[in-house]
Amino acid sequence: MDVFNTRDLAVQAQKKILSSMATKGSVQMFIDDTTSEILDELYRVSKEYTGSKSEAQKVIKDLIKITVKIGVLFRNNRFTTEELRLAQDFKKKLHTGAMTAISFYEVDFTFDKAVMEELLSGCRDLLLKLVNTHLTPKSHGRINHVFNHYSDAQLLTKLYDPEGPLRPHLTKICKGLNKLVEDETI
Repeated sequence: MDVFNTRDLAVQAQKKILSSMATKGSVQMFIDDTTSEILDELYRVSKEYTGSKSEAQKVIKDLIKITVKIGVLFRNNRFTTEELRLAQDFKKKLHTGAMTAISFYEVDFTFDKAVMEELLSGCRDLLLKLVNTHLTPKSHGRINHVFNHYSDAQLLTKLYDPEGPLRPHLTKICKGLNKLVEDETI
């Protein structure tokens, strides 16, 4: 039996088009200013930590592509009831992660890399479950790339060093996270 569904084809095309447009300049069309500022700081953290502009660009581009694709799936009602529960669990875990990141920033010497690694790994695992049947293995690889990069123990330790060179970036990231929490975005 020949099955052809234009809606499926349209969603697939949207994901592909938006994914190819996911450059720093086009982010403004899809992501609010606060989130964009956080992404800029995450880029700077990655660039400074890795010493590689191309790696920093790749990790942020992967993050944007995943965000846009999930947004397309959500707007087109592609998630089942069970997947929507996973999305809620992800949002709660992300909120907890944001609150924890802010708390570790505000109270010097309370940073616990194991806690942050666990929160980020938990977010990654929930997100992979959410998109398991909707996105390709390449997209799953992008999710792993982003979360593995930012949950790296050495990166987190340098980021939370009160006297470290990444501290100004952490300040701006936490300021943005605070705003997103207050606005109930996360």
